[in-house]
Amino acid sequence: MPQPVRSVVIEHVGSTNTEAFQRAHAGEAGPLWIMARRQTHGRGRSGRQWTSEVGNLHASLLQRIACPQGVVHQLSLLAGVATVDAIRAAAAGTRIAGLRLKWPNDVLIGAAKVAGILPESLSAGRSAEITTVIGIGINLAWHPADLGRAATHLAAHGVDIAPEAMLPLLATAMERWLGVWSCGGGFALVRAAWLERAGPVGESMTVNAGKEQIVGTFLDLDCDGALVLRDNNGLQRKLTFGDVTLTGADGGRG
Repeated sequence: MPQPVRSVVIEHVGSTNTEAFQRAHAGEAGPLWIMARRQTHGRGRSGRQWTSEVGNLHASLLQRIACPQGVVHQLSLLAGVATVDAIRAAAAGTRIAGLRLKWPNDVLIGAAKVAGILPESLSAGRSAEITTVIGIGINLAWHPADLGRAATHLAAHGVDIAPEAMLPLLATAMERWLGVWSCGGGFALVRAAWLERAGPVGESMTVNAGKEQIVGTFLDLDCDGALVLRDNNGLQRKLTFGDVTLTGADGGRG
């Protein structure tokens, strides 16, 4: 059974990440999960809005960690691995066909997004500790239909679970993988787990990297978590930033 987690539940907030940073500024060190039944200004990567209505999970993990700034970005991949594991636990042994990761941390079922993750951090100045906030949204009961991209929710795949029951599963998975990661010392294990939960080598993708759009095929993650692909000119590219669109996604691995 999942262990009790230190958490607060709020009826509605603008953003659980924003709420977490406000608490950090007030002296909260965590680990603390902040869950909202509804967000009015939920945020995703690149400033996108994350639609947040009652019945889905909207939560952020606040904690201070003493680790090099250069490894904090690995938490993005770690959170994706943990979220997949939490969804697997919620499914109670029933395999969800097509459950997989898309770089860096979108969780998909087939080609449709079911969960999004927004990690943020704030250096504590001269202190060795870094304040990290990992926001995670999982579509449990419903999903919006007007995003311009495919989305889904767990109940549509036979997994009926309330946010209050999902949070302990997520917290348990996060705690486990944070222990494995060990401030970057165990990232090789996180990387291997991410690859196991992602699509196959050779999968076609397009990456919007800001100043350019790269079309190619997936090769690997490097030892620090960067996306490695082969572009249409046959060149191997390594990317640390970009929005990935899969072409011909057929569900990948479960």
